[in-house]
Amino acid sequence: MTRGVLDGQVAVITGGSRGIGLAIGQAYRAAGAHVVLAARKADGLAEARSELLGVAAAGEVHTVVANAGEPEQAQRCVDEAMERFGRLDVLVNNAATNPYHGELIGLDPSRAEKTVRVNQYGMIAWTRCAWHAWMAEHGGAVVNIASVGGLIVDPHIGYYNATKAAMLHLTRQLAYELGPAARVNAIAPGLVKTELARAVWEVREPILTEKLPLRRLGTPEDVANAALFLASDASSWMTGQTLVLDGGALALPIGVEG
Repeated sequence: MTRGVLDGQVAVITGGSRGIGLAIGQAYRAAGAHVVLAARKADGLAEARSELLGVAAAGEVHTVVANAGEPEQAQRCVDEAMERFGRLDVLVNNAATNPYHGELIGLDPSRAEKTVRVNQYGMIAWTRCAWHAWMAEHGGAVVNIASVGGLIVDPHIGYYNATKAAMLHLTRQLAYELGPAARVNAIAPGLVKTELARAVWEVREPILTEKLPLRRLGTPEDVANAALFLASDASSWMTGQTLVLDGGALALPIGVEG
């Protein structure tokens, strides 16, 4: 059903070497897009590229070592994408970091700055590069991977969630500023079964899913399917919005924990 919906388009995906970012790369390539995966580690990118190329599809795969929190590296990645493919139709701001776990009262400036630099300002920096390189003149779609944490209170990752809440607001702001040329939307996943989050879900999965309306945790493919929708013409009259993917956790009555 989705084959060909992104034929010939080019997508840059930050944090693209594993988990949700890699799944989005797989979905976009299967839909006909050329994908540019950006991440901090060359070995992870090499493995991701091999995995994508192991599945027959028309789209090319290019990788760039880049830290999402460094604007000059964002510019270099976008420059490489333009030099190689001549266009940049979709940007997925997926990379994130969370160097601090604990109550806000114990947060130090260095870890606060790192969290904001990647999760919040990084999204703006990469979007600016894509806008000036292609989207301002030719249009495009920006897909921001936020978190359901941006809509709730959590005792352990409050500052991370605050940057994700900011991401949701900035999605609306950018949608206003960049329309009608570019559409900007966000996805707010709940707990997704990625390798990075394995310590959270592996042992407690039955407990975590017991009260969820859909009785299961999310998968990277769940998020990738939503990201494909937001990148495609199927969402052509949609901008400034957030899709919540949480198995129904936010639909639980007050006092009922998933």
